[in-house]
Amino acid sequence: MGLVESSLKRSRKSNLTADAISTMKYIRRAQHAGSWYSSDRSELDGMLTNFLEEARSASSSNLEHDEKKDGKGQVGIPRACICPHAGFQYSGLTAAFSFLALEEAVQKNLSLRTIVVLHPSHHVYLDGCAISGAAKIETPLGNLEVDNQLREQLLLTGKFTTMKRSEDEDEHSGEMQYPFISKVLSNSGMLKQHNGNCFTVRVLPIMVGSIRPVKEEAFGKLFSSVLCDPEIFTVISSDFCHWGKRFGYVPLPSSNLGVPVDEVYEYIQHLDRKGMDIIEMQKPGAFADYLREYSNTICGRHPIGVWLHSVVVNAKEGRERLEVRFVKYDQSGKARSIKDSSVSYASAVARSLPI
Repeated sequence: MGLVESSLKRSRKSNLTADAISTMKYIRRAQHAGSWYSSDRSELDGMLTNFLEEARSASSSNLEHDEKKDGKGQVGIPRACICPHAGFQYSGLTAAFSFLALEEAVQKNLSLRTIVVLHPSHHVYLDGCAISGAAKIETPLGNLEVDNQLREQLLLTGKFTTMKRSEDEDEHSGEMQYPFISKVLSNSGMLKQHNGNCFTVRVLPIMVGSIRPVKEEAFGKLFSSVLCDPEIFTVISSDFCHWGKRFGYVPLPSSNLGVPVDEVYEYIQHLDRKGMDIIEMQKPGAFADYLREYSNTICGRHPIGVWLHSVVVNAKEGRERLEVRFVKYDQSGKARSIKDSSVSYASAVARSLPI
């Protein structure tokens, strides 16, 4: 039996200790509001509205082009997305392409009730996965409720720890997803109705530590029966290449990618694209090999690896098949010399395919 096939039944019973439950009473504050993004509700709402509208317009044009080119349109309902997590002035538009997928999922998937956010750790060493202990997630656009039921089911496996409040609030890679999630859910009325019952779509943030590929595979198997649940949508938080002296990563254009390039930013794009192609092919082992070979500084490589293993397990077991496609790529700047630096941003959407 996969992890929490019992969890998919949403049992309300819990054997958690009082100490564990006591860590789950705080409201996670929006610590990066006012710096990484606006703390003003109206200003932030306007910014995200503009990003989503621009992404929607570009996506419509791209879809028409694809249909004319090969006769293929979009496949099934969106089930997951890979999304950047830099300040909105840098990656907000790229992120909007991912959150159009959540917007579509909210509209079309009437059973959707929880958004699982898999994000990396930038400040805390973690050899495993830790779940947020928050009861609610604060955003300037409205608070998000945390799925305590799913959290309890995961903690009962004994394979997860709970983040300290300070660790939760210091980590920006989860927080940069929450305003967009709140925006999309608010636009939909936030309340979903299914079989005559009304409920609020909740979130569950999970920090994925710096784990080895064998642990990524183990956690992927552990998550598989949860993430294939139609009630779940998954957001995987990651930026791509961090290039420059300040990141300790300055490979220069060379022939090792098999593509002749002259400019640094072109090399970075080809380097990222090589990894993105492997992700689209859903090959977690090849992705780990790629990271070993090129040391690309993809900060969400571990959440991506865990998710890819989950996708592979579900496909092999006939529970769910997905098509993964990157829909937007950008860089914070065009690096041309060793004096420059840049961070890459990419958005991908995973859609359901017939079993």
